[in-house]
Amino acid sequence: MTEKVTTPLRKDVITLVVIGAVALVGAYMAAQLAIRLAGLWMLIFGSVVVAVILRSIADPLVRRTRLGDGVATLVAVLVVIAVVGVISTFFGQAIATQISALAERVPQAWDYVRAQLEASPLGDQLLEGVGAIASQAGRALIVAQRVATSALSGVTTLVLVLVAGVFLAIKPAAAREGALALAPLSVRPRLREVMDACGRALKGWVKAQLISMILVGSLVGMGLWLIGVPSPLALALLTGIAQFVPVVGPIVSAVPALLIAATVGPNALLLTLGLYVGVSQLEANLITPLVQRNVASLPVVLGIFAVVGLGSLFGPLGVLFATPLALVIYTAVTMLYRQDVLHDPDAHAPGEADAAEPNGGAD
Repeated sequence: MTEKVTTPLRKDVITLVVIGAVALVGAYMAAQLAIRLAGLWMLIFGSVVVAVILRSIADPLVRRTRLGDGVATLVAVLVVIAVVGVISTFFGQAIATQISALAERVPQAWDYVRAQLEASPLGDQLLEGVGAIASQAGRALIVAQRVATSALSGVTTLVLVLVAGVFLAIKPAAAREGALALAPLSVRPRLREVMDACGRALKGWVKAQLISMILVGSLVGMGLWLIGVPSPLALALLTGIAQFVPVVGPIVSAVPALLIAATVGPNALLLTLGLYVGVSQLEANLITPLVQRNVASLPVVLGIFAVVGLGSLFGPLGVLFATPLALVIYTAVTMLYRQDVLHDPDAHAPGEADAAEPNGGAD
């Protein structure tokens, strides 16, 4: 009697152990695959960001005219090309010249600053502290250089991202439904809501970030020009682009400007430092609150951790897309875990506030 009872139990245990082992091995292999294809995931997300930028231009056209999604997206592409063309025509030569001069001046400026520090009584201690800061800034500049080099050398990959982004922008709903086709029918409605909220959050963030980049870059450029710092246009471009990586980007972009200002004189150095501090305060307390009014945003602390964590995991592309990717993850976790699992009444996901808007950015 005892043998008849224990034999099935032993078989069940063996079956559970085998299933558990297979599940663990499968999870490990899936994790390894995800890590090895990290570059692919970042490129896919880059295509999504491109699509969001184009839809930010196309959606108002769809709402206010009778244009279809395809025609509106084409108009959005032409608008972007026209803007880039105008900037290249009027400022392209000046930007290229100043960037070339900036690449030569920064190492010379660092040598000058180091020589001045070594000549002072407290030079060794100051040089040690400045050296640590410069080392971290240098690493960040190397990452930025790698991103730029990858974008320039991998022209084919960049074109694929842009083309994929255009196709996603033409029919975002079709892409969403295609992804939902892999999920069980019972959870598709909720996942559709989550994906729509993620799209609205990402669109709002991209809009606010682009406005902030333009305003901050313009203010810094005019300020550096008035102070008399060389290559103000190149430094303004660097500052504006760096705004895409919140907190870390603005700090890193200030280092070259301060080094070059130090070669002009102590007054220029102090004025440049005051300019960057003043613009950063203006951006944090006025520009960002205005452009992000009723727009999804990510907590600052999560943004910093996202830059560090995703940068370590995915490399330069992880740093570039850390904040928007973290915003999407934060939205999904808030809706799927805090709302659906914990039933937290105070859990409000980014992008939900815009749900009542026409078209909602989730077409």
